[in-house]
Amino acid sequence: MRSPFFRPVLFAAALSAYATAAPAQTIDVQAMRDAVRDTMRSAFHGAYQGRDRGPEQTDRFSGKYKIARDGRVSVSNISGDVTVTGGSGDEVTVDAIKRTRGDRSALGDVRVQVDNAANRVDIRTDYPRMSHTNVSVDYTIGVPNGVSVELHSVSGSIKVTGVHGSVRVETISGGVTASDTPNVELAKTVSGDVSLSGISTDGAVTAGTVSGTVTAKGLKAKRLELSSVSGDMILTDVAVASVRAKSISGGFEYTGAIQKGGDYDVNVHSGTIRFALSQPSGFYLNADSFSGSIRTDFPVTIGGTSSANADGNSGRRPMRMGQSIRGSNGDGSATLTLRTFSGSIVIAKR
Repeated sequence: MRSPFFRPVLFAAALSAYATAAPAQTIDVQAMRDAVRDTMRSAFHGAYQGRDRGPEQTDRFSGKYKIARDGRVSVSNISGDVTVTGGSGDEVTVDAIKRTRGDRSALGDVRVQVDNAANRVDIRTDYPRMSHTNVSVDYTIGVPNGVSVELHSVSGSIKVTGVHGSVRVETISGGVTASDTPNVELAKTVSGDVSLSGISTDGAVTAGTVSGTVTAKGLKAKRLELSSVSGDMILTDVAVASVRAKSISGGFEYTGAIQKGGDYDVNVHSGTIRFALSQPSGFYLNADSFSGSIRTDFPVTIGGTSSANADGNSGRRPMRMGQSIRGSNGDGSATLTLRTFSGSIVIAKR
């Protein structure tokens, strides 16, 4: 039976711990971090305390499993890193290293379980019930590049490279990296960074972290949904038709192209919002900053009056504290809805 640690509710539980760590209507990033930490400690009953004591003991597992080229591979791990690489052929190769710094006999109590069908390979780490064993398992997995993969971990980083099927990745404590994986659908962690590159999809991409940075480079997608509690969101050389981004403590940066008719909605509490745009056909700007400034390098028509004519500075609005702007540039086809409480808003020419 698959461990309940891998159910999506675990992520919700870690996040909801914040509700009891801080008073209602109070934003406290440190309280969020503490709540997540305490929840993790409670959930695992100190299972991995002492992992760094004594000489390391290891045991290896390896296997090869046939799969259809459009099949699906899933991995469920508790402690340890997972690396998945796409390639040719029709086999899934699994190499696992079990590690402990305790009693070597504990290695035998932890099993790598693989279930194989014609179009599926399911890999999971099975621990003894109510065990406090200090064994971790690192996986290195090769898959045919056309398969889809679904990866879950509790304590460990996950890296996916060269997989062209759909990709969904979740971990609690660890980073998430996806490169040359055009069909990433989901990339989430609670404590760690999320890094995406080489994504090109007609669908939606969802990425988020509680404590960490979300970065994406060379990304093309129909829709992008981002979330962060404590950390920046940085998008470089991207072309996305729709963006929804929210952060409590962290900034947002978008460098690339906005699409005609696109919709870009960014809401941060403490941080700067910056768009660096390459020759946009036009946009409607709906921007609010409570204690920061708003600046646009593109002329914006406000109430029938061009900002260049009104301010006499070639389209750049002067920096003023606590302001709102509603106005159009060019054909006004894209919509930029930008809000920050403590930070500035900048629309710059790239």
